[in-house]
Amino acid sequence: MRRGRLFLFAGLLLVIGLAAVLFLFKDQLFGGGGQASGTQALVETATPTPVPTTKVVVVVQKVKRGEELTEDKLDLVEYPNDLVWPNMFTDIEDVIGLVSRYDLEEYTVLTKSMLAEVVDTAQGSEAALFIEKGKVAVSIPVNRLSSVSYAPQRGDHVNVIVTLMLVDLDTSFQSKLPNWTGTILGAGWIGEERYMVPQPLAGNTPQGRVEVDPVFDGSFYIYPSEAQRPRLVSQTLIQDVIVLQMGDFPTAGEEEPTPTPVPLDLTPTPQTGAGAPPAAATTTPTPVPAPPDVVTLIVSPQDAVTLNYLIFAGGELTLALRHPQDTNTSSTEAVTLQFLLDQYSIPVPVKLPYGLEPRVDDLLWPTLPSDHPSPTPEQ
Repeated sequence: MRRGRLFLFAGLLLVIGLAAVLFLFKDQLFGGGGQASGTQALVETATPTPVPTTKVVVVVQKVKRGEELTEDKLDLVEYPNDLVWPNMFTDIEDVIGLVSRYDLEEYTVLTKSMLAEVVDTAQGSEAALFIEKGKVAVSIPVNRLSSVSYAPQRGDHVNVIVTLMLVDLDTSFQSKLPNWTGTILGAGWIGEERYMVPQPLAGNTPQGRVEVDPVFDGSFYIYPSEAQRPRLVSQTLIQDVIVLQMGDFPTAGEEEPTPTPVPLDLTPTPQTGAGAPPAAATTTPTPVPAPPDVVTLIVSPQDAVTLNYLIFAGGELTLALRHPQDTNTSSTEAVTLQFLLDQYSIPVPVKLPYGLEPRVDDLLWPTLPSDHPSPTPEQ
């Protein structure tokens, strides 16, 4: 009995000792301190690094094209530095008083290309707001073929090609060669000045040239069989210019035509009879607008003068449509008849002792059967 009490007392002391050891060395045994420091390090690692930003100017409400920007329509927002470009505004004062070139939605980041300065908000056209400083707008005549079938619209980029016809001139008369020839009826002197009395030949004979025939050993005076043929040349005149308008600009107060309703005609006709329902109401068709005959381009002042000269000089101008992001200005060679024959290996036909029949003097489109529909049999 006494021995059992001793064992019970010894076990109790052992349990108390183990509890004391666990309490004193719990951090070392279970890694409490390391777990806490590891969790703290994990938290510190997961904390995001602040992104550097810059305040840029935005519009806080819708802005119409041509509308002046005031302080109540603007605000500053934080923008990542790597997305901020030199053409953006960082100060509202730099924007106040400018006008918008386009319709802008709320919170649109403003750039310099979107805005223009105001000279006089009460006067001037909205079209002038699209013209970059240092540029001017000029209109040139076009048709369906010279305007890429009317494809270019405002904002498109085009090249301008010019085609000219050149002739030889007498430098003194500034008239087209060859000159007319005539005879001298008489000559004399008036004081120290010599005079002549010319008499044109019958029919104003053109000036020719003398050629010697080696067979007959004789001279012949040759006249041209026709007037001088102009020499054709085409070349790219201006590259990468912007279209401001295709066709006429709308005038102040101009409105689109609206169809006028036609009242119902309830009078019976012999075909429908008195009991037939009335015909449906019809409207007059809206007139189809005529195709544009001018296009307005944004060019440099020198190019505007060049285009003006070519219009009055009789040059033919043709547009070539470009990709909107293509800014390359590659050089081109002027095209003449000699260039065409050499560049594309077109041979000059040899004079043969035979030819095609019938004779062909003009290039005409062939007539297809569909061009002449079959006549409808009479009822």
